[in-house]
Amino acid sequence: MDDLRAQLFTLLQQKEAELIRIRRHFHEHPELSFQETETAKYIADFYADKDCDVQTKVGGGNGILVDIHGGKKGPFLAIRADFDALPIQEDTGLPFASRTPNVMHACGHDGHTAYMMILAASLIELKDQLAGTIRIIHQPAEEVPPGGAKGMIEAGCLDGVDHVLGIHVMSMMPLGDVLYHAGSVHTGRATFKVVMHGKGGHGSTPQDANDTIVAASQFVTAVQTIVSRRIDPFDTATVTIGSFDGKGSANVIKDSVTLEGDVRIMKEETRAIVGKEFKQILSGICQSFGISYELDYANDYPVCVNDAKTTEMVAKALNEAEIPEVKQLVKCGPQTPSEDFAYYAKERPSCFFFVGAHKEGTPMYPHHHPKFYIDEDCLLIAAKSMGATVLYYLFEGVSL
Repeated sequence: MDDLRAQLFTLLQQKEAELIRIRRHFHEHPELSFQETETAKYIADFYADKDCDVQTKVGGGNGILVDIHGGKKGPFLAIRADFDALPIQEDTGLPFASRTPNVMHACGHDGHTAYMMILAASLIELKDQLAGTIRIIHQPAEEVPPGGAKGMIEAGCLDGVDHVLGIHVMSMMPLGDVLYHAGSVHTGRATFKVVMHGKGGHGSTPQDANDTIVAASQFVTAVQTIVSRRIDPFDTATVTIGSFDGKGSANVIKDSVTLEGDVRIMKEETRAIVGKEFKQILSGICQSFGISYELDYANDYPVCVNDAKTTEMVAKALNEAEIPEVKQLVKCGPQTPSEDFAYYAKERPSCFFFVGAHKEGTPMYPHHHPKFYIDEDCLLIAAKSMGATVLYYLFEGVSL
């Protein structure tokens, strides 16, 4: 396997310029979740002349599956990359910045797809030496519930698959670090929208109105007690009101207010507690102010749980590979964002791990920021890290 890994690393190194070119193409031409038609076409065209099986429009949308059949019998592994962008106006000043107003690859999905395409092309060249089958899952719509993963799974993308692996590049983690965590690695999520209905009026006669601004303000404050007073201090939960739409004239009491936000949890049991308390507080406050409400409360992405044995296998694979560009392998602990990779992890033993993308001495911006930036050296690291793990799994992971 050492010789095969060396061959793979050589191919990846030779294709690094193409890798960066593809990533920059995607960055310049981002598409929003469930709208990634041109991105999907570009991906499908890339595989058109390659010795692999390709399925397009998987899940009734823009999903793509690429199967690479090895020359020897072995396990069936799926590796996933997402390719949707975000509704953000880019402010990086990059020469390959987004050409689409108010749409930006601000989470690294352009890099995920580019490294996966180059890795797949390299594995195809070595397919006769491989054992088993590798399924490349090019997934749309990670950012918007219900998420692209759910539809692709319902369409059968995991049929026959034994395990699933994925990588996320991380703008806030050091370049050269590869990071992993066994167990609950990403939070589960719920999103909500509350519309409070009262009675409008004039600021000079508040007694004749029923002020939804005051009621909504009370709710914003009160709902924070769910985390501080209803959740175990050793557990994890957040309740965020991200939008408070109460704009109007200075001397007018509004008859309705709309609040939107999200909930994050690290245990599925906590989800029920937060939901129950949220609805109880909302009902109580609205009753006390004599107003009505509409609530849309949607539990979406589950907690993403990395299988312990699969994660141990990833760590062993990366340790043995001794990738020159990797400075250290780090146990990083759980991460607070949510990820629809969680749906794959619910269906098959999986591991979702991380590649650092922040170069020391350069500005650092979080994901979903208009100045979000990843150092492109992380892309080759991602390709080599996933490639080394794939080979280890195919030849050494039979005990999983």
